[in-house]
Amino acid sequence: MNAPLYNTQILRLAASIPFQARLADPMASVEKRSPVCGSRVTVDVDLDADGRVAAIGMVVHACALGQASASLMGAHAVGRTLEELETARDALTAWLAGERGAPPEWPGLEIFTPALPHSARHPSIRLGFEAVAEAARLAAKVRV
Repeated sequence: MNAPLYNTQILRLAASIPFQARLADPMASVEKRSPVCGSRVTVDVDLDADGRVAAIGMVVHACALGQASASLMGAHAVGRTLEELETARDALTAWLAGERGAPPEWPGLEIFTPALPHSARHPSIRLGFEAVAEAARLAAKVRV
């Protein structure tokens, strides 16, 4: 039996996105948009002296899958390094593309298993992870 694409877990996450406000004066901001469905995620970040995410702000205009993914990203991004964020982004991309068997080592991403055969949904799922990794890279350049 196939699991439903939009299940209770996905909908709960979509309704509970953390950090749903832009930062007042972020070190970096990035907006990512899905060309397939028009979903859009904007992420602001500040890094601490060690290069870890100290603060994050988000504006998410996406389908439930994009919202749920941004919710999982936001819930676990604070305290992460640029390298950890890029690793998560790359692992998520590879998993969705079928290039790795297991979900990425980021809490909760296994809930997107039902979306694996729906490649048109993948860009929206990736948006938050792409935006936070790029914002952290830009913020790291500002910090130097």
